Amino acid sequence: MARFWTAALFLLILSGCGGGDQKASWRIFPLQRSQPHDGLAVVSQPDGYGLHLYLETDSSDPAFCRPRWLASPARLFNGNGTAPFSSGLADQEEFFAAVKRRDVRHALRRELEALCKARAPKARWQWQEPPRQASELKPVRLPALEEEDLLTDPALEQQREEALLHGGQPRS
Repeated sequence: MARFWTAALFLLILSGCGGGDQKASWRIFPLQRSQPHDGLAVVSQPDGYGLHLYLETDSSDPAFCRPRWLASPARLFNGNGTAPFSSGLADQEEFFAAVKRRDVRHALRRELEALCKARAPKARWQWQEPPRQASELKPVRLPALEEEDLLTDPALEQQREEALLHGGQPRS
């Protein structure tokens, strides 16, 4: 009987000393950046590291609101703790690996739809799958700067200030 208990104790100790071959259990939860639904945490490593996906919308067409994919996520720290935070950049390859998972895409869809409803309540929600490789990325087109948006020449600005201060006559 003593041999039985010794063997059982030995097996119990061995089972608790499992190697470092544990697979990461993925955790996915909203992680706000500046407003509700604009960020998603994807914890992919057992130590709480992962990705902080920044969520953006495209409502350039007032009738529709759809995702705008930013494939350069931030690095997530303390994802298993009480105060997760992000800093720096993670690899795009990690983004592509994350969005290949159905559970991540489901969470993205839910959060982006809520974000669209908050930002463009009258627009119709339109889901678009995230890019799964670099060749599918489309650069974001921003409006060009117009002449009135550019800074003026500092010397000319100083002359205008002096003219205002001295009754319309620039000083020489």
